[in-house]
Amino acid sequence: MPLDAGNITLLIGLAVLLILLAVLFTFVPVMLWISALAAGVRIGIFELVGMRLRRVIPARVVNPLIKAVKAGIDLSTSKLEGHYLAGGNVDRVVNALIAAQRANIELTFERAAAIDLAGRDVLEAVQMSVNPKVIETPFIAGVAMNGIEVKAKARITVRANIDRLVGGAGEETVIARVGEGIVSTIGSAADHKKVLENPDMISQTVLSKGLDAGTAFEILSIDIADIDIGKNIGAELQTDQAEADKKIAQAKAEERRAMAVAKEQEMKAKVEEMRAKVVEAEAEVPMALSEALRKGNMGVMDYMNYQNVMADTDMRGSISKATDGDGSNQK
Repeated sequence: MPLDAGNITLLIGLAVLLILLAVLFTFVPVMLWISALAAGVRIGIFELVGMRLRRVIPARVVNPLIKAVKAGIDLSTSKLEGHYLAGGNVDRVVNALIAAQRANIELTFERAAAIDLAGRDVLEAVQMSVNPKVIETPFIAGVAMNGIEVKAKARITVRANIDRLVGGAGEETVIARVGEGIVSTIGSAADHKKVLENPDMISQTVLSKGLDAGTAFEILSIDIADIDIGKNIGAELQTDQAEADKKIAQAKAEERRAMAVAKEQEMKAKVEEMRAKVVEAEAEVPMALSEALRKGNMGVMDYMNYQNVMADTDMRGSISKATDGDGSNQK
């Protein structure tokens, strides 16, 4: 069938209409608008278009709003859209509000949004308020006054404190404070046996210190799950001290020995020096005798007498050495 000008114009009009409808249904979330109307949520089509223009995904706002309205929570699209633009998780905040309402926990949208923007899981916090969480510490070692090490493991039952979630300390702080309390309690015990006989002493003492102050949790109970004996720290310290004293004494003895050796070497040096002087003086004796003979200060008979005296002295020295040798042999 040949196409005339009227048919061509009609086909072009239909094509343009289809394109406009496709663009309309793509840019304007009509199905989402229909779903909101069916759920009883009053929201205008142009409000959804405005969300598109503000680069807000309408489903991320409208679907949580539908859940809130069905749960009986009064929320506005502007609040949810503002929280979305701030980088928050709208769906998680609405779920937390619904869970808090079912559990009769007072939680406003502003508080839930602040908790979510602070980086905490507000839904998990609400669930933890209903169902407390148990935190288990590693083995914490403390030393009693008698020097025996005691190791204890605790289970901390905590409940989220909604009012302190923003700015409150986390689980690591609670574990650190409980560990400090355990170490302090064990250290104040006079004997490790008392700690073993009554582990409740640790939990009661630690719980009475109010360790949850400034944290995002409320400590309900602290239970000692396991307790064990460690090393004898007191004996090890005494052994280390004795070893250190031994090394100090050895160092002082070595110092005294070195000083004695140095003194001995000094005395030997002095003796050698005196011997050198004696040899030097003995070497000058013949020169002095010859000088005395030449000047007439000493006669020949005097020199002979001097020789006889020297010979007699040498003979007496030889005899005394021989006598000493015989006596030693006899002994």
